[in-house]
Order: sequence, then C-alpha cells, then structure tokens
Amino acid sequence: KGEMGLPGRVHAVMPRQMEFSRLNLNFTVLSKRKLLQLVESGLVAGWDDPRMPTLSGVRRRGYPAAAIRLFCERVGISKVDSNIDYSLLEDCVREVLDAEAPRAFAVVRPLKIVITNWPEGMVEEFQVPRHPKRPELGTRTVPFTGSVYIDRSDFELEPPKKYFRLAPDRPVRLKFAYVIHCHEHILDDTGEVVELRCTYDIHTRSGATPEGMKKVKGIIQWVSCEAGIPAEMRVYDRLFVAPAPGADHEDKDFMRDVNPESLTVEQGVVEPELAAAKVGDRFQFERVGYFAPDTDSTQGKLVFNRVVTLRDTWAK
Repeated sequence: KGEMGLPGRVHAVMPRQMEFSRLNLNFTVLSKRKLLQLVESGLVAGWDDPRMPTLSGVRRRGYPAAAIRLFCERVGISKVDSNIDYSLLEDCVREVLDAEAPRAFAVVRPLKIVITNWPEGMVEEFQVPRHPKRPELGTRTVPFTGSVYIDRSDFELEPPKKYFRLAPDRPVRLKFAYVIHCHEHILDDTGEVVELRCTYDIHTRSGATPEGMKKVKGIIQWVSCEAGIPAEMRVYDRLFVAPAPGADHEDKDFMRDVNPESLTVEQGVVEPELAAAKVGDRFQFERVGYFAPDTDSTQGKLVFNRVVTLRDTWAK
C-alpha cells in the first residue's frame, strides 16, 4: 500500500493542483470590477462595446476567432507574472485579416473632386481584384465618374517635401484609374478646402505611363460621388493611453488614463459593392485599415467599425 493507506495504483492517479499566472495585457484592464466601473460610468456603451476586452466586445469590433486562437498560441502559459504587449494581439488580428479580408475602397473623411475634362454623364467601370493574393475570390466592379471623393488627408495646399499625395501642381494616381492634376481649390467661409477641380490624363488608364511622362509616385484610393454609399465610420483605438492604467497616479485611478480619442465617428463613403455587407464580414479598406460592419448596421444605414489599423501606430 502507498501513502494514506491507499493501494499504489490508486495513489498514482490522485489529482495535482497546478496554478498559472493570469493574463495581463497592457493598455487595458481585465479586472471585472474595473470593467464594471467603465460600464456603469458610461465611458463605454456596455459590455459589448468594441473597446472592451470582453469576448462580446472584440467579436462586435470584428476580431476573427482565428486571431484570438493565434494570440493564445503565441502567448502560451506561464507560472510567472508578465505583461503582454497589446500590439501582439493587434498583430495577430492583422495577420489573419491580411490573408482573409477582401479589399475595398472607402473614404473616411470625404473631399470632393470634380474632374473638369471628364465627358458629362460618362461612367467607366474597372474590374479589380477582391484580394491581391487570392485570385479565387474573383474581381469586383468599381465605377468611375466625373466626380469622386478622396480622403481629406490625401490633399495639402502647402505640401511638405517628399509629399506624394495630391497638391496643387502635384499629380497623383487614383488607384486602378487615372492620373489627375489639381488646378483649383474651393474654400468655405472658415477657410477649409471643400472641393477640388482637377483634370485627368486619358493616357494613364490602369497604371499606364505615357512615353516621356514622369512616373507618378503617389497612389490614393477614391470612391465615385454618384455611385458611392454613405457609411458611418466608427474609428476605434486603444481604450487607455498608458500601458498600465492608473499605475502612475498616487490614487491609482485607472479612469484618469482613459483615451479621449478611443472612438471618433466620421461620415464616410464606401464603394457600391459594400451595400450588401453584413455582420461577420470583414474588409481591408485600402490604405485605411481593417473594418467590419457593426451590429447597428442596416441596409439603409451602413455602420463600420475599425477593427485594427494597417500598421502599429503606437510603436515608438
């Protein structure tokens, strides 16, 4: 007989208790007590707020299950307390979505361009790939018209050196379409640019560069004004500005480190193919980030959440 008077074969299978350290993720809080404070204070919209580190929150934001599993595999388990960098979770999301998410054109902060030499009423359609590395996903049709939207960040009246987007007398290529030149800009009463007047070069269709013409370096996304669909863009960021919320304050109040820019809402425009987007779909808005339809989205009012940026914008 073994210890405690039990037969040896019974003693050999007696259970053992093994304890492992908890998962600590920086730039957020995982304590249920602190999460409850966020909900009850109204700083977030609920337990499924896309900024919350809850399964319902990250699911609503658009994190794929495969990314969560990949994150768990890379983190592993340990008996020693450690803090996991939030960027590791975001990298896992990017890795999965880069391989899976179809591409689409979207403009978060629209600026209208009128192409003055475009034939009135003409619509040209471009067949472009849904994914550059997955031809099995096929192509999509993107209509091009005499007025298009670009993002406000892609135009500067007084551009700095090595600026490769649109500016007066600095041409840019509209991706898959034409090279355009800006000749005039219109300001509102506050001095903000509200419209651009441009011309297009018919010989530059779909990436072509005519002989003798200098190759244009800048390439930007666009959406047809006539065919584009309005969409609410909920641009989410990290919920806290400090890696260890509250740690640098004497009172340890983590609420003082809430990121005031963790959510900004913009009224954007998306290409017509996204009219049928539904919850569970995920897209890479080219040059913008990865986005997914929110549960508030309907056919009459599209709402997209930013899942994650294309690159780590918090890296120092």
